[in-house]
Amino acid sequence: MILSVDGLSFSYRGVPVLEDVTFSLKEGEIAALLGPNGTGKTTLLRTLNRILRPRGGTVLLEKRPTAEFSPREMARFFGYVPQRGEPVRLSVFDAVLLGRRPHMGLTVEQVDFCKVESVLHNLGLSKFALRYLDELSGGEFQKVLLARALVQEPRVLLLDEPTSSLDLKNQLDMLATLRDVVSGHGVSALLSLHDLNTAFRFADRLLFLKDGAIVGACPPSEVPESLIREVYGVSVDLVHHKGVPLVVPS
Repeated sequence: MILSVDGLSFSYRGVPVLEDVTFSLKEGEIAALLGPNGTGKTTLLRTLNRILRPRGGTVLLEKRPTAEFSPREMARFFGYVPQRGEPVRLSVFDAVLLGRRPHMGLTVEQVDFCKVESVLHNLGLSKFALRYLDELSGGEFQKVLLARALVQEPRVLLLDEPTSSLDLKNQLDMLATLRDVVSGHGVSALLSLHDLNTAFRFADRLLFLKDGAIVGACPPSEVPESLIREVYGVSVDLVHHKGVPLVVPS
């Protein structure tokens, strides 16, 4: 396992937000974190990479506790794409290049420039390379955040609603790129999503979070309708289209 989480808990000012969260991620696996608003999805992602300090539990990266990692090592292992970022007066190329910092010494090498150019090309961002971040649309900016995480060459990608600002085509393009990265580079990914049908289409495993605890974990083909009803409080039918389950409200 690349990532193993055991009994992770977190509280805000004494109020429990995460309780005894346990799961693992294999190499080459995409797991979707699902659940209603306010259930702790963003908190979980931020706790995994130590932006937030857990109250209890352990997080292991390749069997090593993350508590032993330096900030530089954490940045090499985790690539984090937040739900929101703050556009600043920085070019797209330079913003993505910042993702290479965990691998750089005192100077920027040619390999760093090449990796940035490659990621920009793969995400269809090459034409924006010299544009400033504060000139981009919300969807374009979100893709830049993904590009910055990818050039870190992490072992685990953590993505907080990465498709929320994207139109349908760009959603599909981004998730297809994510699948290629995960499959071809020995990476695993954990992403929070609100669109259940997107999760069913692209994820290998679904983790259902309710009231700060994981109440179900299974591949899309094995999700029962009762689990979705329990988590979201909505009755649904699961139908299949070309072998892919689709969620339809009853």
